[in-house]
Amino acid sequence: MNRIIKYGVLAAVSLAILALVASAYLKHNGKDSVSFRTVPVKRGDLIATIGATGTVEPEEVVDVGAQVAGRIVAFGKDESGKTVDYGSRVEEGTILAQIDDSLYSADVAQSKAQLEQAKAAVLRAEADLGQMQAKLFQAERDWSRAKKLGPSDALSQSDYDAAVSAYDVAKANVAVGKAAIVQAKESVAQATANLRRAQQNLDYCTIKSPVRGVIIDRRVNIGQTVVSSLNAPSLFLIAKDLKRMQVWVSVNEADIGNINPGQAVNFTVDAFPGQIFQGEVGKIRLNATMTQNVVTYTIEVITDNSDGKLLPYLTANAKFLVSNLSNVLLVPNAALRWIPQPDQIAPGSRSVPERNSALEGAGRSKASAEAGQEEVGRGNVWVLQGALVKAISVRIGMSDGSMTEIQSDELKEGTPVVVGEQAKDVAGAPSTTNPFAPQFFRGGGSGGGGGGARRP
Repeated sequence: MNRIIKYGVLAAVSLAILALVASAYLKHNGKDSVSFRTVPVKRGDLIATIGATGTVEPEEVVDVGAQVAGRIVAFGKDESGKTVDYGSRVEEGTILAQIDDSLYSADVAQSKAQLEQAKAAVLRAEADLGQMQAKLFQAERDWSRAKKLGPSDALSQSDYDAAVSAYDVAKANVAVGKAAIVQAKESVAQATANLRRAQQNLDYCTIKSPVRGVIIDRRVNIGQTVVSSLNAPSLFLIAKDLKRMQVWVSVNEADIGNINPGQAVNFTVDAFPGQIFQGEVGKIRLNATMTQNVVTYTIEVITDNSDGKLLPYLTANAKFLVSNLSNVLLVPNAALRWIPQPDQIAPGSRSVPERNSALEGAGRSKASAEAGQEEVGRGNVWVLQGALVKAISVRIGMSDGSMTEIQSDELKEGTPVVVGEQAKDVAGAPSTTNPFAPQFFRGGGSGGGGGGARRP
């Protein structure tokens, strides 16, 4: 029994020794199987920008509508003699379309007839007034003789009263005749207004271009009926000048404070990859919009389009120039994000690294990150000290999304800083791995080159 216990104790001690040896071996090989990837600090220029997307828009657009209802029967001709269509260049007054005017022509003819009737009524009233005035003259002479004779044996009382009444009636009829002339003349004015209205509606059947420009949208076809109600139907969209375009860019409220009129803007469009267009901020619209609790403002960017490359409604990727730094120390953002394991830190260096203040801005918008708008603060980069690393405290400046400005008395141009780790094979050379297989990095940082695309 004692022998069994003795053998058991010896076996347990042997297993413990083997575990310690294996742990030391694995720890030693684990350190040797990892190498640090470094990138030298460089000195250069840094351009901080705010990125946003927008749409290319014509500087001034006129929406041509119809003020009368009817069927489209024909289109006009542009300045080259071709039928008006998309892209047609038109002059002011060019006929764009013709609406069926049958009903409106009939209204004009009816209004003309009513006007002639009203004019004839005026002539009739004037003639009647002449007769009434003649009767008044006769009644006035009879009344004068009656007054001289008076009621007597020569003029009976009834004749005298009849002369008085005839004179009063004739005088009243003249007043009525004058009123009839006024009424007839007002009827002429009303008929003239009705004719003018009918003629204007007839003229509205011919749709003309109010400006000189280019048709960018035709919204009707021949045979289509347009109905004019409370809102005029839109038939054509005309851009006055496509040589000057605007880019309407939606900018997050967190970035709007860094945008001012006259600020330089670069933008690209997918239609011309690799070509950078220049512009400047023209106007900041104050009517902000809110979508899913995100407030955005529309910025009008003015650009020259003399070559005619930019087409209306292209999607633009714009970058607003916020600042331009020259001859500053730059490190990749991965160098500020990478944090080593405690056993990788050299003795005497800080065992708990300072927290990079830039990391605390992770909740800000992507555009703010690109513009480097996080508060300038303190952070760490790591340099090699033998097989281990040590921390160098730096002051973090602005970033362009991949590189960040730093300030430090301990770092100089060309100093290698750690941006991540990579495994070694048994022979000590960096191992190659399947790029499609999942990768696991140590230290809680971004590790691989993908971290350089992040905000520090």
